[in-house]
Amino acid sequence: MWVVILAIAVGVAVLIIRQVNQYERGVMLTLGRFTGLKGPGWRIVIPIFQSMEKVDLRIRAVDVPDQKTITRDNVSATINAVVYYRVVDAAKAYLEVQDFQFAISQLAQTTMRNIVGSAELDQVLAERDRLSEKIREIIDEESDKWGIKVDNVELKDLFLPDDMERTIAKQAEAEREKRSVIIKAEGEKMAAQNMAEAAEILSSQTGALHLRSLQTLNDLSSDQSNTVIFAVPLEILRAFERLGSDPATIVEQIKK
Repeated sequence: MWVVILAIAVGVAVLIIRQVNQYERGVMLTLGRFTGLKGPGWRIVIPIFQSMEKVDLRIRAVDVPDQKTITRDNVSATINAVVYYRVVDAAKAYLEVQDFQFAISQLAQTTMRNIVGSAELDQVLAERDRLSEKIREIIDEESDKWGIKVDNVELKDLFLPDDMERTIAKQAEAEREKRSVIIKAEGEKMAAQNMAEAAEILSSQTGALHLRSLQTLNDLSSDQSNTVIFAVPLEILRAFERLGSDPATIVEQIKK
């Protein structure tokens, strides 16, 4: 007899007791009307008269599938993303929308196509974070009435047609060549400025230019395999002539 009573009690407990986990909230309906939220623990739900649906409050990640769009500068592109959101009001998430997971996915797809389509390709490539934040703000605002908070949206991959990828590669190569030419020109300009300053300093000091010439000759004479031809002004030879010296002898002495 006691065994029968115990079995009946266990059966009734199984039918009327529902467990709500720590990360869940139970939406209670009594005779079809919303009567409150149930927190974590064991909750009594009277069959037929009551029903309870559990809503997960943990952060969810929705993988938005590839979406084909055309940017503002008429470039065809395919882009995908991931949306991170969580339920902050279980009652709204269950009562205001039939399937909030499906609704968030569809809203993310539509918003992503609209935002990417309103931007140029260079903006999509260079300002991905700004576009992601704009998409997040729109989705968060639209889903607020569903009791959902969108924490983050990340644009993952951007796929372009093959011919457009080749065009972008050529553009990047041209840009690098442009920078190379500019850097080289700036280096030549700086070198010319330094040479002009050095020439000005040498010309301002008496005998500095001659000392520099002699230093250059000394550097060249360090290698015996070099033959140096040093042009002597004719006025110097004539000066030696007036002093009674043989110009040929002077030249030979200079060569030595």
